[in-house]
Amino acid sequence: MTDPIADYLTRLRNAIKASHRIVEIPASNIKKEITKVLFDKGYIQNYKFEDNGPQGTIKIALKYNPTTKQNAIVNLSRVSKPGLRKYVKNDEMPRVINGLGIAIVSTSKGVMTDKEARTEGIGGEVLCYVY
Repeated sequence: MTDPIADYLTRLRNAIKASHRIVEIPASNIKKEITKVLFDKGYIQNYKFEDNGPQGTIKIALKYNPTTKQNAIVNLSRVSKPGLRKYVKNDEMPRVINGLGIAIVSTSKGVMTDKEARTEGIGGEVLCYVY
């Protein structure tokens, strides 16, 4: 697999379109950090890291609106790809839907949102947009 983050986002996107409650994804450190950011910002209901096998899995419980049955995540899009990396400085940090969405950024201080990176005053690689 050449792009594990794109695979992670695609598995989430497919589970949302199929209205699944739980999705299992092969684990890695970067995927765990992205999952923590999504949970902290309220895009997923819960998550659990399981150490079964050499790699382990991440179980993610997706968040749906109880009345409209609409998911909290409307769109997931990959920005930085293996063939074309996208690095930004802190003053060039993107704003997703004028601040309503988040950009997940990999920085020297770990994986965080665009707003957190702006307050820290650091730039990094823009991994994906979530809204």
